[in-house]
Amino acid sequence: MSGDLINQAIVLLIVGALGILLWITFRFRDVKFGATAIVALLHDVIVVVGTFAILGTVFGVQVDALFVTAMLTIIGFSVHDTIVVFDRIRENLVRHAGAPFGDIVNHSIVQTLGRSFNTTATVLMTLLTLLVFAGGSIRTFVLTLFIGILSGTYSSIFNASPLLVWWEERAQARKAAAARTRTA
Repeated sequence: MSGDLINQAIVLLIVGALGILLWITFRFRDVKFGATAIVALLHDVIVVVGTFAILGTVFGVQVDALFVTAMLTIIGFSVHDTIVVFDRIRENLVRHAGAPFGDIVNHSIVQTLGRSFNTTATVLMTLLTLLVFAGGSIRTFVLTLFIGILSGTYSSIFNASPLLVWWEERAQARKAAAARTRTA
């Protein structure tokens, strides 16, 4: 890949990540939601780029402009899946006010798990069909999408939400410690 394409891809990813961070923070009124979504996206990017680094070294697979297109598609899919989970968390925060945050997040994940798996399974079956029967010109593109969407679904459920719980519980512990300090 040319240096210009790599630089453009990096700039696009950074600008896209900042836009996503700002939009999710605005939408959910909390920077924790936006930041954890970005961390989940970084996971997806690292998994796909790492996989293709290995494939390039072992099998000589080369990335091209379609790779950047696939990465942007993966980011969009992953953000959508993360937003679905976060939106359910926000709804359940109102419904189950006073319940522990971890329990609310767990309940929200359980509620959205079937939808996430069904959507992902449908997309992956289509991509697998394309991977097997499509020509060589789009094989790398389809493989990139397959790996990224699988990783994106995983990170929306198993990375973003636990990070959100960890961050919220730390913030609550700090508030409780500050309250104890003020009363003492």
